[in-house]
Amino acid sequence: MMTDPATQTRRREIATEHLLFKLMEYVEAGQPGLLDFLEGSLDHLGDPADGADKDDEAVRAIARRMIVGARREGVA
Repeated sequence: MMTDPATQTRRREIATEHLLFKLMEYVEAGQPGLLDFLEGSLDHLGDPADGADKDDEAVRAIARRMIVGARREGVA
């Protein structure tokens, strides 16, 4: 059964986010400071799109939520 490209992209994004999130938690537990470092880098993060849907702040907001979530999970 062939999966359409949009579904495949969504699944890949979900898997990638999960693995990255768990990696962030793991590294932060062994090397405190990673999340602070990542948070400090967000000013350089942007949306590479050229069209009307380009939104650097929306990309940064997603990254901030991931950092907050990793901090919250890391204390459990």
